[in-house]
Amino acid sequence: MVYSVAIAGASGYVGGELLRLISKHPQLQVKTVTANSNVGEKVATLHPHLATFADLVFQPTDSATLHGHDIVFLALPHTKSAEVAAWLDASTLVLDCGADFRLESAEDWQKYYGGAHAGTWTYGMPELIHSDGTKQRDLLRSTRRVAVPGCNVTAITLALAPLVHDQLIETNDLVSVLSVGTSGAGRAPKPSLLASEILAGASAYGVGGVHRHTPEIEQNLRKAGGSDVKISFTPVLVPMTRGILAVNTATAKPGATLNQILESLQSAYASETFINVLPDGALPNTSSTLGVNTCLISASLDAHTGRVVLVSAIDNLVKGTAGAAIQSMNLALGIEETLGLEIDGVAP
Repeated sequence: MVYSVAIAGASGYVGGELLRLISKHPQLQVKTVTANSNVGEKVATLHPHLATFADLVFQPTDSATLHGHDIVFLALPHTKSAEVAAWLDASTLVLDCGADFRLESAEDWQKYYGGAHAGTWTYGMPELIHSDGTKQRDLLRSTRRVAVPGCNVTAITLALAPLVHDQLIETNDLVSVLSVGTSGAGRAPKPSLLASEILAGASAYGVGGVHRHTPEIEQNLRKAGGSDVKISFTPVLVPMTRGILAVNTATAKPGATLNQILESLQSAYASETFINVLPDGALPNTSSTLGVNTCLISASLDAHTGRVVLVSAIDNLVKGTAGAAIQSMNLALGIEETLGLEIDGVAP
C-alpha cells in the first residue's frame, strides 16, 4: 500500500530532512508541501539537494490544503502544531516534530513554554525503556497521533535510561553538556548564528536550567524507573552543520561496576537496529551518524569521582527528529520499523 503524505512546514531543515528520507521510502508518496513566507516557490529553491521533489510547489498551511492525506507531518514552530492538528481528521496519522504534545504535565508546559497545554500524544521514542521492562514502541503501534521527541532529549535519554532502569546511577544529580550543530537552532536567521560568530568558536545557550527540553528528559527518565530525577544540561552551538555529541554524567550507585554499566546498555539495546553500544574504550563521533537514524553510545566509569560518563552521538535532523518520525510512523502503520531508514553512515 502507498500512503499519501503532506508535510506542513516543509521549507525548514526538518521538513527538508523528512523529504529526503521519504524519497527512499517505498510506501510513501508526497502529495503536498506547505510553507509560510515561501508559498509559491519550488522545493528546489530551498532544498536544491532534493532532486526527487525539485518541482513541487510550496502551498499555504491551511485546512483545505492539508485535508485528505493519509499522513501529515508537522514541522512547525512550537505552539503552531496544536492549531493545525485541530483541522485534521481523527483517522489521519499525524506526527508532530515540534514540542506541542510531548509533555504530560500542564504545569511543566506553562513553566517552560507558556500558554495553554494542548494535551499529550503518544511519544515517538520506540526504544525508550519503561520501568516494567517494556518499550515505548508497544504504545506506538496503531496510534494516530505521535509527538516526536526533542533532539537533545533523544541523545540524553537513550544514554541514561537503561542505567536509570537498572538502578546503577543516582538520578538526582544528572549532568549533560551537548555539542550541537547549528541546524539544531532552526533555519530562521539569528544574530548568534551569523557565520562570523559561529565559525569563530562555540556558544552555550539555554543555560541555568531554563532549556525547554529539561522537563521532557526528566519525564522520560521517570518512565524508565527514576523517582527523584533532576538534570542540569547545557547545549553548546559548535561550528558544524548537524549532529549532537552529548557527554552525560551521573554518580554511580555504591558497588556499580563498569561491566554492569555496559551490560545494562547492551541488554537494553541488543535487539535495537538503530542504537549501537560501543565496546569499552571506543568513543562516538558525530561524523559517524551523519544522515543515518543511528545513536552511538559509549560508557566509562571515572573511579576518581565515582561518576559514570556516557557519551552519545546522533544526527539531530535524523535520529533527533525526522528519522524518529519515520520510525514511529512505520510502527503506527504496522509496517517494518526500519523501512526507508539507513543504518550505515559515512566513514569519517
